[in-house]
Amino acid sequence: MIDRLTAWLGRLESPPEDAGGSRDEPQLAACALLVETATMDGDFDDDERATIEGLLARRFALAPDECAALVAEAERAVAESPQLFRFTNAVKTHFDEAERIALIDMLWDVAHADGAVCAYEENLLRRVAGLIYVSDRDRGAARRRARARAAGGEDNR
Repeated sequence: MIDRLTAWLGRLESPPEDAGGSRDEPQLAACALLVETATMDGDFDDDERATIEGLLARRFALAPDECAALVAEAERAVAESPQLFRFTNAVKTHFDEAERIALIDMLWDVAHADGAVCAYEENLLRRVAGLIYVSDRDRGAARRRARARAAGGEDNR
Protein backbone atom coordinates (compact mmCIF):
# COMPACT_ATOMS: atom_id res chain seq x y z
CA MET A 1 0.00 0.00 0.00
CA ILE A 2 2.77 2.46 0.94
CA ASP A 3 4.67 1.54 -2.24
CA ARG A 4 1.64 2.30 -4.42
CA LEU A 5 1.10 5.63 -2.66
CA THR A 6 4.79 6.55 -3.06
CA ALA A 7 4.70 5.63 -6.77
CA TRP A 8 1.54 7.68 -7.26
CA LEU A 9 3.08 10.71 -5.54
CA GLY A 10 6.21 10.31 -7.68
CA ARG A 11 4.11 10.47 -10.84
CA LEU A 12 2.50 13.70 -9.61
CA GLU A 13 5.87 15.36 -9.00
CA SER A 14 7.41 14.53 -12.36
CA PRO A 15 5.21 14.75 -15.46
CA PRO A 16 5.41 11.78 -17.82
CA GLU A 17 7.71 12.14 -20.80
CA ASP A 18 6.19 12.15 -24.24
CA ALA A 19 6.79 8.76 -25.87
CA GLY A 20 7.76 10.49 -29.11
CA GLY A 21 10.41 12.59 -27.41
CA SER A 22 9.52 16.00 -26.08
CA ARG A 23 10.74 19.27 -27.54
CA ASP A 24 13.52 21.03 -25.71
CA GLU A 25 12.08 21.63 -22.22
CA PRO A 26 13.25 25.26 -21.84
CA GLN A 27 11.67 26.19 -25.19
CA LEU A 28 8.45 24.42 -24.30
CA ALA A 29 8.40 26.04 -20.84
CA ALA A 30 8.92 29.53 -22.26
CA CYS A 31 6.25 28.98 -24.90
CA ALA A 32 3.83 27.57 -22.32
CA LEU A 33 4.22 30.73 -20.24
CA LEU A 34 3.57 32.81 -23.36
CA VAL A 35 0.44 30.76 -24.11
CA GLU A 36 -0.67 31.03 -20.46
CA THR A 37 -0.36 34.82 -20.72
CA ALA A 38 -2.34 34.89 -23.97
CA THR A 39 -5.17 32.79 -22.53
CA MET A 40 -5.34 34.61 -19.20
CA ASP A 41 -8.04 37.01 -20.45
CA GLY A 42 -10.15 34.12 -21.77
CA ASP A 43 -9.43 34.80 -25.45
CA PHE A 44 -6.37 33.50 -27.31
CA ASP A 45 -6.75 35.54 -30.49
CA ASP A 46 -4.85 35.62 -33.78
CA ASP A 47 -2.84 38.72 -32.79
CA GLU A 48 -1.59 36.98 -29.65
CA ARG A 49 -0.78 33.80 -31.58
CA ALA A 50 1.13 35.77 -34.23
CA THR A 51 2.99 37.67 -31.51
CA ILE A 52 3.99 34.43 -29.78
CA GLU A 53 5.15 32.83 -33.02
CA GLY A 54 7.18 35.92 -33.94
CA LEU A 55 8.81 36.04 -30.51
CA LEU A 56 9.66 32.33 -30.69
CA ALA A 57 11.11 32.69 -34.18
CA ARG A 58 13.44 35.48 -33.01
CA ARG A 59 14.34 34.04 -29.61
CA PHE A 60 14.94 30.42 -30.64
CA ALA A 61 15.68 30.88 -34.39
CA LEU A 62 12.74 28.68 -35.41
CA ALA A 63 11.03 28.36 -38.77
CA PRO A 64 7.32 29.30 -38.97
CA ASP A 65 6.17 25.66 -38.99
CA GLU A 66 8.36 24.91 -35.96
CA CYS A 67 6.84 27.89 -34.13
CA ALA A 68 3.31 26.71 -34.88
CA ALA A 69 4.16 23.19 -33.68
CA LEU A 70 5.75 24.53 -30.50
CA VAL A 71 2.68 26.69 -29.76
CA ALA A 72 0.40 23.67 -30.29
CA GLU A 73 2.57 21.57 -27.97
CA ALA A 74 2.57 24.37 -25.38
CA GLU A 75 -1.22 24.65 -25.56
CA ARG A 76 -1.49 20.93 -24.76
CA ALA A 77 1.03 21.26 -21.92
CA VAL A 78 -0.85 24.21 -20.41
CA ALA A 79 -4.15 22.33 -20.65
CA GLU A 80 -2.62 19.28 -18.95
CA SER A 81 -0.74 21.17 -16.23
CA PRO A 82 -2.79 23.67 -14.24
CA GLN A 83 0.26 24.78 -12.25
CA LEU A 84 3.04 27.14 -13.32
CA PHE A 85 5.77 25.30 -11.39
CA ARG A 86 6.75 22.91 -14.19
CA PHE A 87 7.29 25.80 -16.58
CA THR A 88 8.82 28.35 -14.22
CA ASN A 89 11.16 25.74 -12.77
CA ALA A 90 12.48 24.84 -16.23
CA VAL A 91 13.03 28.54 -17.02
CA LYS A 92 14.70 29.18 -13.68
CA THR A 93 16.97 26.17 -14.18
CA HIS A 94 17.96 26.72 -17.82
CA PHE A 95 17.87 30.49 -18.36
CA ASP A 96 20.39 32.96 -16.99
CA GLU A 97 19.28 36.29 -15.48
CA ALA A 98 19.32 38.20 -18.78
CA GLU A 99 17.32 35.44 -20.50
CA ARG A 100 14.74 35.43 -17.68
CA ILE A 101 14.34 39.21 -18.00
CA ALA A 102 14.01 38.83 -21.78
CA LEU A 103 11.27 36.25 -21.19
CA ILE A 104 9.40 38.74 -19.01
CA ASP A 105 9.71 41.23 -21.89
CA MET A 106 8.20 38.60 -24.18
CA LEU A 107 5.35 37.92 -21.76
CA TRP A 108 4.52 41.63 -21.61
CA ASP A 109 4.58 41.75 -25.44
CA VAL A 110 1.96 39.00 -25.49
CA ALA A 111 -0.11 40.75 -22.83
CA HIS A 112 -0.10 43.91 -24.97
CA ALA A 113 -0.76 42.05 -28.26
CA ASP A 114 -4.54 42.34 -28.09
CA GLY A 115 -4.41 46.04 -27.25
CA ALA A 116 -5.30 45.78 -23.56
CA VAL A 117 -3.60 44.32 -20.50
CA CYS A 118 -6.13 42.85 -18.08
CA ALA A 119 -5.70 42.47 -14.32
CA TYR A 120 -5.31 38.69 -14.70
CA GLU A 121 -2.38 39.16 -17.07
CA GLU A 122 -0.76 41.66 -14.69
CA ASN A 123 -1.17 39.21 -11.81
CA LEU A 124 0.27 36.34 -13.83
CA LEU A 125 3.31 38.40 -14.85
CA ARG A 126 3.92 39.41 -11.24
CA ARG A 127 3.74 35.76 -10.11
CA VAL A 128 5.91 34.43 -12.96
CA ALA A 129 8.54 37.13 -12.41
CA GLY A 130 8.73 36.19 -8.74
CA LEU A 131 8.96 32.48 -9.49
CA ILE A 132 11.81 32.94 -11.97
CA TYR A 133 13.63 35.47 -9.78
CA VAL A 134 13.13 38.60 -11.86
CA SER A 135 13.01 41.67 -9.63
CA ASP A 136 10.04 44.04 -9.49
CA ARG A 137 12.29 46.75 -10.93
CA ASP A 138 13.24 44.60 -13.93
CA ARG A 139 9.63 43.47 -14.39
CA GLY A 140 8.47 47.09 -14.40
CA ALA A 141 11.17 48.09 -16.88
CA ALA A 142 10.14 45.19 -19.13
CA ARG A 143 6.55 46.36 -18.96
CA ARG A 144 7.53 49.90 -19.98
CA ARG A 145 9.57 48.56 -22.92
CA ALA A 146 6.65 46.38 -24.06
CA ARG A 147 4.24 49.30 -23.73
CA ALA A 148 6.55 51.42 -25.91
CA ARG A 149 6.81 48.66 -28.50
CA ALA A 150 3.04 48.22 -28.53
CA ALA A 151 2.62 51.96 -29.09
CA GLY A 152 5.01 51.80 -32.03
CA GLY A 153 7.99 53.10 -30.11
CA GLU A 154 11.58 52.01 -30.31
CA ASP A 155 12.55 48.43 -29.36
CA ASN A 156 14.57 48.96 -26.20
CA ARG A 157 15.66 45.38 -25.63
